[in-house]
Amino acid sequence: MINKFLNTVIDAINDLIADTIKIIPGLIGGLIVIFLTRYIAHWTENFANKIAIKTIKSRSLQILFIKSIYITTWVVGVFLAAIMSFPGLSLGNVIGALGLGSVAIGFAFQDIFKNFLAGILLLLQEPFRIGDEVVVQDYQGFVEHIDIRTTTIRTYQGEKILIPNATIFTNSVQVRTGYDKRRTDLGVGVDYNTSLAQAQNLLFDVITSLDGVLKEPTPEIDLVNFGDSSIDFVVRYWTLPQQKTVRYIQTKAIIAIKKAFDKASITIPYPIRTLYYFDQDKYSDYIPN
Repeated sequence: MINKFLNTVIDAINDLIADTIKIIPGLIGGLIVIFLTRYIAHWTENFANKIAIKTIKSRSLQILFIKSIYITTWVVGVFLAAIMSFPGLSLGNVIGALGLGSVAIGFAFQDIFKNFLAGILLLLQEPFRIGDEVVVQDYQGFVEHIDIRTTTIRTYQGEKILIPNATIFTNSVQVRTGYDKRRTDLGVGVDYNTSLAQAQNLLFDVITSLDGVLKEPTPEIDLVNFGDSSIDFVVRYWTLPQQKTVRYIQTKAIIAIKKAFDKASITIPYPIRTLYYFDQDKYSDYIPN
C-alpha cells in the first residue's frame, strides 16, 4: 500500500518535471520576445514621432499618435510572448479571461483608466496646447507636456506640477493664452477736488502712449465708484496675453500714471477718516424712559 502511494507520488513528480522541461523553451522564448518588444517599441515610437512631425500639425495629436503606436506595440508583443510561453493559449482564451476579469480590473484600476480616457479626450479636443499658460485649481504656469495619464505644468516659480488628467477634465481651466490678446483692469483713485474730465483725459493719454498697449481694442477709462477717500477710475487696456508681458506693462502703466499725476498736481489720496469729539459731561447716550 505504501509502495503504491510512493510510486504514485514519484510518477506525479516526474510528470511535473517533464511538463516543466517542456515549457522551459517556451518561457525562454516568451522572455526573449518581451525583451525584443522593449526595443521594438522604442524604435516604433521614434519612427512614429518622425511621421507625426511631418504629417500632423497639432502637437497634441502627434503625442496621441505616438503613444497609440507605442502601446499597440507592447500589446502585440505581450500577446505573442504569452502564446509562445503557453502554446495552448488562443485569442478566444485571452478574450474570455479579459471578460471574466474586466470587472475586477475595472474596480482595481478605475483611477488609472479614468485618467487614461481623460488624457485621450484632452489630446483629441485640445482645450489648450503645449506652451499655453493655464490656471488649474491652485496652480498657474505653462503646459509643458500632455501625457496619457498626467499633464505637466511648469509654474511661474519654476516648479514642476503633475496634474491627473481626470482632474483637469472635470474642473474649470483658465487658459490665459487662449486668445491673441488679454485685458488688464487697473484701478486708480483721485481726490474729490480733482477735475474728473482732466483726470480721465490724462489717464487715456498716458495709457495709449505706452509701448506694449494695443491700439485695438481702444483703451477705456471708466469712473466706477465714489469711495470713502477718492473717486475711483478703472483703466482698461489690452496687451499680448503672456503673463510676463501683462505684468511688465502693468508696472510701466503704474509708474507712468504716478508720474503724470504728480506733474499735473493730481493727488492719489490716502484713506481719510473724520473724527468727532464730544464733551461727555454735556452729551450723554443715556435716554431716560
